[in-house]
Amino acid sequence: QVQLVESGGGLVQAGGSLRLSCAASGRTFSSYAMGWFRQAPGKEREFVATISRSGGNTYYADSVKGRFTISRDNAKNTVYLQMNSLKPEDTAVYYCNAGGDRKGKDGYWGQGTQVTVSS
Repeated sequence: QVQLVESGGGLVQAGGSLRLSCAASGRTFSSYAMGWFRQAPGKEREFVATISRSGGNTYYADSVKGRFTISRDNAKNTVYLQMNSLKPEDTAVYYCNAGGDRKGKDGYWGQGTQVTVSS
């Protein structure tokens, strides 16, 4: 089992940047593919990005491709989401997931961190 704690959210103006972090407990972090998801008010949770266990492969939702970058540091048991050129439509609670698929099925979830982008 793994426990996840997200941080780094906040309020930012459109065009700005934020970096989210997700710290994982346990010694098996490197055995999990990691993902970021988000849920805006009144909407279903959606996939944002995923990274393979070694960090060698990444995949992004079309809506964030070219603006967001997912990375991981297995020595620090942490996955990151660098978000640039933020838009108001990026406003959501962002969650990290360990071991699940791109549909958000299965795996372990953090509690989420709020990102608000003002216009």
